[in-house]
Amino acid sequence: MTPPNFVIIVPDQLRADALGCFGNDLARTPHIDALAERGTVFEQTYVQHPVCSPSRASFLTGWYPHVRGHRTLTHLLQPDEPNLLRILKDAGYHVTWAGTRGDALAPGVTELSAHEYGLSEKQTRPGFNKDFPSDTWARVFYRGRIERDGLTDHDEAAVRTAERWLAEPPSGPWVLFVPLFAPHCPFQAEEPWFSLHDRAAVPAPVPPSGGPEPGFKEAIRRKYGLDRVSPEMWREVAAVYHGMVSRLDDHVGRIQAALRASGADDRTVSLFFADHGEYLGDYGLIEKWPSGMDPCITRDPLIVSGGGLPAGQRHDGMVELVDVLPTVLELAGVTAPHRHFGRSLVPVLHDPGREHRRYAFTEGGFAEEEEPQLERPAYPYDLKGDLQHERPHLVGKAVAVRDRDWTYVWRLYEPPELYHRRDDPHETVNLAGRPEHTATERRFEQALLRWQVETADIIPAATDPRFPPVALAAPAPPPPTPA
Repeated sequence: MTPPNFVIIVPDQLRADALGCFGNDLARTPHIDALAERGTVFEQTYVQHPVCSPSRASFLTGWYPHVRGHRTLTHLLQPDEPNLLRILKDAGYHVTWAGTRGDALAPGVTELSAHEYGLSEKQTRPGFNKDFPSDTWARVFYRGRIERDGLTDHDEAAVRTAERWLAEPPSGPWVLFVPLFAPHCPFQAEEPWFSLHDRAAVPAPVPPSGGPEPGFKEAIRRKYGLDRVSPEMWREVAAVYHGMVSRLDDHVGRIQAALRASGADDRTVSLFFADHGEYLGDYGLIEKWPSGMDPCITRDPLIVSGGGLPAGQRHDGMVELVDVLPTVLELAGVTAPHRHFGRSLVPVLHDPGREHRRYAFTEGGFAEEEEPQLERPAYPYDLKGDLQHERPHLVGKAVAVRDRDWTYVWRLYEPPELYHRRDDPHETVNLAGRPEHTATERRFEQALLRWQVETADIIPAATDPRFPPVALAAPAPPPPTPA
């Protein structure tokens, strides 16, 4: 059987609930929704880390971030570590990387993992413009409307690269990897995306809980001065974010149209998912936080579609983003050369009612002793960095464990959290410590302990000789005999 091709599209900072196929009535995402209709939507997929680079390193390896210490923006996958693209390349796939998002791979690893990479059309618009309407708007990362100036940003250049490549793809098998920036902040859009969504129709964000919550939430609200952000401002930010999502949707539609025009559509599997989500005003917060475990930044919009796989399906069981690696490898008929912790979704693609996982885990944060290694970002991220260095316990290590009904969060320096998602889908009412839920807390503690022990590390695939020869120095000459 001929192995399929793969198109893998990975936007940045995309909430699952920002898409129509994930239940958002405000969303205008017809192309992503169509992709979902042609495949399987995984409704309860969770990332393994709430920040970009660690999450990308995790889904590319099938490892949890703690397995090899890939827990920061600057400790990336090394040449001696496996990743999905390199595994497929070594197995005979032609791998093309459309774009410049190398923020999961250390220097030299992109070159080892792809035959072509980069942009066939030059990016002419800067990646991050620091010109904000005011400091208050800057602290919610909002720039607003940008003019149609004819410049080409990264995502447009990447999509044009993908379109050009798909006009003459290899005979096969191949992988087209398209990691994009949108809808990552700053929140900005040109027309028609800027005005696409009615501000009055944007729902209010989830309010702060008013009860016990992790300390970073109130600290961020105070540090950023988010009490100055009015309900109208939050709606404006959300409307522009949704406009950015609609532009992303247009980009996905163009890639899919190019795939159909190539004639390879029927033998190509498309995967669509994000690295993490976005607070977008929920809990009075914006952007993300390294130890934030809330569903708006940890729930992921995973869709697997095309290539002759069943269509029109939804799976509501627990899935982890590390499951992407074994799923792609099984479809490709390739064996992973390393021990990993993902579980193939191929059985679920053919039977969406079957159980896949009981638990999904997300981890993040740092030990206080790691404070010197934390980032010191520039404006407007500067306050975020300052807060982590001033009060490192607020970004302390945390792990969320979820099943179909519950979320349990264990924090190194703060009390635990327990949420009943069936009644409290936004996880705002912390039930931890209540006597009637003691048994549930103990069950999750045991699940967390077992997970930590089972996944604490991996034995490298290569072996060393038990007693390697040692180059011994020549013995020193004896001292001279006294006269």
